[in-house]
Amino acid sequence: MGKIPQRAAVGRFHMVLAASILLGGCVGPSPRTSSEAQAEVAQQRPTREDALRMIQASERRLAPVYGPLAQQLVEDLGLGAKIGIGIDLGSGPGTLIIELCKRTKMHWINADINPYFFPYFLQQAEEHGCGGQVSAVRADAQALPFRDDNADVIVSRGSFWLWRDKVKAFREIRRVLKPGGVAYIGRGFSENLPLEAAKTVRGDRGEGPEYDIVATTHELDAIMKALKIKGYRIIRPRLGNEAGVDYGVWVEFRKK
Repeated sequence: MGKIPQRAAVGRFHMVLAASILLGGCVGPSPRTSSEAQAEVAQQRPTREDALRMIQASERRLAPVYGPLAQQLVEDLGLGAKIGIGIDLGSGPGTLIIELCKRTKMHWINADINPYFFPYFLQQAEEHGCGGQVSAVRADAQALPFRDDNADVIVSRGSFWLWRDKVKAFREIRRVLKPGGVAYIGRGFSENLPLEAAKTVRGDRGEGPEYDIVATTHELDAIMKALKIKGYRIIRPRLGNEAGVDYGVWVEFRKK
């Protein structure tokens, strides 16, 4: 539990990534990635220790969150019979991707700025029987290494608050989506997560990052308006529930 495997999984990472490039061209250098953006990535210096901490959280405190969220995404976004490319931006250990693979036929890409997650993620995918359904690529949300009009779905749970230029990141998400593609970005829980599970996760968060959910809601709304994105939805699951548990905030939009 919590260990990051090395040689065999790293080898699988390169093979899966190479196959993805050859077959679909879905992960390759982007002409939009500037030297300034690359410098920003380097300055963040993601570490193996950062990855290990998040892996441990995904296996323990956050473990109940991913299955219900994946189920809701499949149902709400109509992914059950869909064939195409999905990107989980800032997926980290890729636990949400594993759950999505169990429920869809899509190819899912773990796009994360910290490559130390990838050996663990790819080993988990193999162990759950979906190794051929995933790939991984190091990615900065503000300069995504994907072509225009490439992804059918882009999801992200719990990472957008780390994006230093959120307007630029959401612009990149819209660029990468195919026309008609959908994005579902936010933090917190899905509507279908049982209240007792949500209370436990919130109670175990310890020194986790705090945020003003009202301010975050306004921020997402302002970003959508700044980018002139029409028909978006700001979602506050189980708002006003009897236990007073914060279920977070999400934004959903489609590329016209």
